[in-house]
Amino acid sequence: MPDPLVKRYHERDRLALARLLTLAANGQRLDCAEQALESLDHRARVVAVTGGGGVGKSTLVGKLIELLRDRGERVAVLACDPQSSLTGGALLGDRIRMPSRPGDPGLFIRSVATPGGLSGIAARLDLMARLMAAFGFDIVLIETVGSGQGDTAVRDMADVVVVLVQPETGDEVQWEKAGQLEIADVVVVHKSDLRGAELMESQLKEALQTNPKCCPTVLRVSANKQQGIEELWAAIDRVATKC
Repeated sequence: MPDPLVKRYHERDRLALARLLTLAANGQRLDCAEQALESLDHRARVVAVTGGGGVGKSTLVGKLIELLRDRGERVAVLACDPQSSLTGGALLGDRIRMPSRPGDPGLFIRSVATPGGLSGIAARLDLMARLMAAFGFDIVLIETVGSGQGDTAVRDMADVVVVLVQPETGDEVQWEKAGQLEIADVVVVHKSDLRGAELMESQLKEALQTNPKCCPTVLRVSANKQQGIEELWAAIDRVATKC
């Protein structure tokens, strides 16, 4: 007999999805999660948004949510937030920059606690993404903590990786040192209304041309100014279509 929680999940009960995500995050009853995934073959496009702290990942993810929902796409978000040293839960500061859309059945946002040392992503994040995809969402957006130099593990679980950088951050080669550009399908010069954005875009394109194994699309985007959001999704779509 199927577990009652699994039955509710198959009936598209959002509370059952939330419970299974919690169990997966805590490493509990993983057999229940696997049972829930049996016989379900709905596929979702998994897009990871990564980059250093303060680069505007949550704000940009929020704009992508609005764009995709306006197009009728069902969107799930896994926001990897730093783990509280007091409660062990997720610190939810960045989530306030994402649209809540109360009562919207086509949007599900989940914050997951991410301890230090896990490359910017929560444990068993791949299982959580699979649970969201099988539930019927078309797009799963993953936002990493933004841990910087180790923030590359998300490559293994995403169809498309978007790396954000911003002008006036000092060392122009720091992203290559971090290895982030090597995992990128799309590089976004975010906050492109800031001085130096055009120069940074040019420098990145020039630097990436010297590495034939790393040839992501580079473009400028400003979430605050509502500039380049549709162009960004078009670039993501092109990469995903090739996969």
